[in-house]
Parts: sequence; C-alpha cells; structure tokens
Amino acid sequence: MTDHALLLVNLGSPASTSVADVRSYLNQFLMDPYVVDLPWPLRRLLVSLILIKRPAASAHAYASIWWDDGSPLVVLSKRLQEAMKSSWNHGPVELAMRYGEPSLQTVLTRLASQGIKQVTLAPLYPQFADSTTTTVIEEARRVVREQQLPIRFSILPPFFEQPEYLDALVDSAKPYLEQDFDHLLLSFHGLPERHLRKLDPSRHCLKNADCCRNASPEVLATCYRAQCMRSAELFAQRMGLKPEQWSVSFQSRLGRDKWIEPYTEARLDELAKQGVKNLLVMCPAFVADCIETLEEIGDRGREQFVEAGGESLQLVPCLNDHPSWVAALKTLSERAPLML
Repeated sequence: MTDHALLLVNLGSPASTSVADVRSYLNQFLMDPYVVDLPWPLRRLLVSLILIKRPAASAHAYASIWWDDGSPLVVLSKRLQEAMKSSWNHGPVELAMRYGEPSLQTVLTRLASQGIKQVTLAPLYPQFADSTTTTVIEEARRVVREQQLPIRFSILPPFFEQPEYLDALVDSAKPYLEQDFDHLLLSFHGLPERHLRKLDPSRHCLKNADCCRNASPEVLATCYRAQCMRSAELFAQRMGLKPEQWSVSFQSRLGRDKWIEPYTEARLDELAKQGVKNLLVMCPAFVADCIETLEEIGDRGREQFVEAGGESLQLVPCLNDHPSWVAALKTLSERAPLML
C-alpha cells in the first residue's frame, strides 16, 4: 500500500530574518482566532499595535539563531521528514507549516493531485491546545472542504503521556542528565489562563492550585497545563529524578493577560537565588528546536540565570530527528484514529 500519506505539521517560521518577512509571519500567526481569541475587530486592533514594534525585535532574535540553511525549526522539521521517509512505508511523507511555507493548502493540494486519498495528519505538539492542535486540524478541514479534495484524515492525537514519546524524551535527554547538574527545569510553552477556562467550565485550576498535578481523566483530556504536568512527572519517573531535582515552568508570554504559572523568567531568578549553579533546561512542549528554545532559553535565559547568580545553563536539545523519536512517531502515527 503506497497511497496513505503522512503529513507532519509544525508551527512555522518567517521566510527570512527581514523585518518585512517577520511582520508578515507574525500577522498570520497572531490573526489566527485560535491564537488570539478575541472578536475580529479587537484582534485586528491588538495585532496592529503589536506589529508596530514587535517585528523589528523578533527579526533581531531570529537573526541571532538563524542557520546558514534557514530557520532552525524548518531545517530540523525537514530532517525529521527525511528520516520518516525510510520508516513510513505506506506512502509519501510530507511536511507543512501552519503559518508560513510550505502551507497546508499547498501540500494537501499536491497530495490530492498525486491521487492520495488517505492522509495521517500529525500535528507535532505533544500536549493539546486550541492554539496548536485545533488550529492545524481546522485549517486542514477548511482546505479539504473549500478545495473539494477527496482526502480522508487519520489524526495523531496529543501524545503527552504515550510511552513511545516519553521513552524518546529519555533517550534524547539521558546524555545531558548523566552529567553533573544541580536542577532540571522543564519549561513548557505558556498559554493565557482564559484558554484553559474556555475548555473547562468548572474552572478547576482556580479552585485547586494542585489539581493539574493530579488531574482526573476528564480534566486531563483538554487541560494543557495538566498534560504538561503529566509529561513532566512521567519523564522524571523514568529518569529516576527526586522531586527536589526538577520543577516545571511556562515560557513565551505575550501581552498583559494572565498566563499560566509559574513563569520561566521568574523561576530562573528563583533557582539562582536558591543556590542552583548548574541548571539544565528542557522544553518538552517542542519537538524541534526553534526561537523559543534556542534564543529565549539558550541565549536570553542563560544570560538572565548567570546575572542572577547562576554559573551555567545547559539547554537540552529537543527531540528533533533523534532515532528514538523517529521510531516513536512512526508507531504513534500508525495507530492514529480515522476521522469520519
């Protein structure tokens, strides 16, 4: 069987480090109603204000981590795609980005023109959020509907507690954790608290500060913070880490809204003041290194930690194209359920 494609989908990246390309990318990203969940007029106003100064600052940040062959996120995603080609024997393996190029519309249209009718859609996000998983699925549905493409999807669900994903995390991180370190910080991408409340009318996070650490199956199904905590705890168990050896935080805040805590920036200062000298940081919400890992943590985070009294901050690379991750992704994708 060679007519069942695997479509890997990641967030995306600007086409270059020019301010114009960064502005175009940020506009597409922030105008997604799943990312900035405000009515269109308010969203347009807010994004327009952000785009006055943000593109220049972001362009500088991208330039600091840009590789000769392009955006690290795109380059690493392409390497994963190439590695998956020798593993996925059901059909072609394609790569699309939710924002920027190659777009979902371009790739799905090309697959349909090749006679592909079955696609396993693999959003490369371990934990569920509307601003990541849902927007990928809805965009794919939109393309198929509006372009009238004869494609059916199997969809890779969030895999935050799947043994294959966790074992790949352990395999990729073990060489770094076998070195001397004082503390491991598991820094996940943050979300505004309202994104969590929208999916949980019971507002469990506001009733019990520890609920996400011991979440019920119902809460765990849709709560991003609970899924992050579960990933962290299961990883720590597999690595044999004691509770005092690791902690969780959330990074990449944007705007003035209240985001889920604890914040990574605050945690870096706290750890330095508590006497942590050699800090390891992992970012398990990302499967490929990107501006949020390489620049936000690897550069700015390291500088902040040292200024606060720490001595070294070692960024543990993401899964990228690690062989254990390639094998895990194949297994996870092959058992993805069909969306009827």
